[in-house]
Amino acid sequence: MIDREDLLTRFFRYVKIDTQSAEEQEAQPSTKKQHELAAVLYEELQEMGIDATYDKEHCYVYAVLPGDAPALGFVAHMDTSPAASGKNVQPRIEENYQGGDIVLQAAAETAPAILLTPREFPDLTRHIGEDLIVTDGTTLLGADDKAGVAEIMEMLRYYKTHPELPHRTICAAFTPDEEVGRGTEQFNETLFGAREAYTVDGGKLGEIEYECFNAAAAKVEIRGRSVHPGSAKHAMLNALGVAMEFHAMLPAAERPEHTEGYEGFYHLDDMAGDVENAVLRYIIRDHDKEKFEQRKAFLQKVGDYLNDKYRAFLGGDPVRLTLRDQYYNMAIPMKDHLHLVSDAEQALRDLGVEPAVVPIRGGTDGAALTYRGIPCPNLCTGGYNFHGRFEYASVQEMLTTCELLVKLASV
Repeated sequence: MIDREDLLTRFFRYVKIDTQSAEEQEAQPSTKKQHELAAVLYEELQEMGIDATYDKEHCYVYAVLPGDAPALGFVAHMDTSPAASGKNVQPRIEENYQGGDIVLQAAAETAPAILLTPREFPDLTRHIGEDLIVTDGTTLLGADDKAGVAEIMEMLRYYKTHPELPHRTICAAFTPDEEVGRGTEQFNETLFGAREAYTVDGGKLGEIEYECFNAAAAKVEIRGRSVHPGSAKHAMLNALGVAMEFHAMLPAAERPEHTEGYEGFYHLDDMAGDVENAVLRYIIRDHDKEKFEQRKAFLQKVGDYLNDKYRAFLGGDPVRLTLRDQYYNMAIPMKDHLHLVSDAEQALRDLGVEPAVVPIRGGTDGAALTYRGIPCPNLCTGGYNFHGRFEYASVQEMLTTCELLVKLASV
């Protein structure tokens, strides 16, 4: 039903385009290079004869394939995470994986081998006999979310080349800057056209998600005073030391590496600085809205404490905290639209896959769209280990995801 070679050709073409987004940028898209993939998608849609719109100012691509029943939307994002390089991605297929370590890059005189191992990533043991798409271990793969992009495009191609098959009107949208929490900032609901949709931005085959974190970004700017170390007593205030003090006051057990399920966290995502100035960037996450607000308040409390401690010494506040909400848990507005979840569960069962409804330990464009009146749970893509050098995707799971999209769009 789904053309394997067409899907893989698309996916490989997309991941080789560097679309890494960037924090702290006012413009959208946050990086101009995201336009390269947007232009490719727009051209491919036109070649397929599908009505498409390319918002060249903000880097969104919309497509509509008219059908025989009310519209259903599918959304995927084009950018990749700033957490790992997306430049010069070298994808390859590890065919018929039989277990054990996968050598991403052989050892050299000056460097050890880079290995993808089931000891570190136990999910590998689920893929015996499957074909796995991996990298050379120096970049992310970009399955988050170019697997979703490729799967939606393949679903559109399938219906366009099978006009005899009845289907709903299919509305697709490809967004920029999802990884930096701005994927729907300039989203045009009129151009999109659907009033209910799915994001195709998950991982393991069978997983459906409609509960997500409440999310905020925090920027902690610290001002110090540099004095020669030989005469620094009672004169120096080391911004790096204050930064470490700030971080140490946050509960160590509430970091991503110590949490799971519905547990929230504080995550130090980036830090830089010197004696005079330091910057810490955090993401704050919690499924519970009240606890989410408490986490933000606690960060402010820590900043206030350090300002009280050092204000007289420095002659002003050394700590400046900036908080920005990114998205909210879509579980509450989704409660009246759970037919989308049950539809996806049934479609997976029809394909011989046991569905699993799980909370997202992250967020999607669908969270923001749901709060804008377009209920939008999240579907799997077949990708794993997102945001890092050990990201991989299962060819078989990607193909099944395509079939899932086809089934959901069918009449």
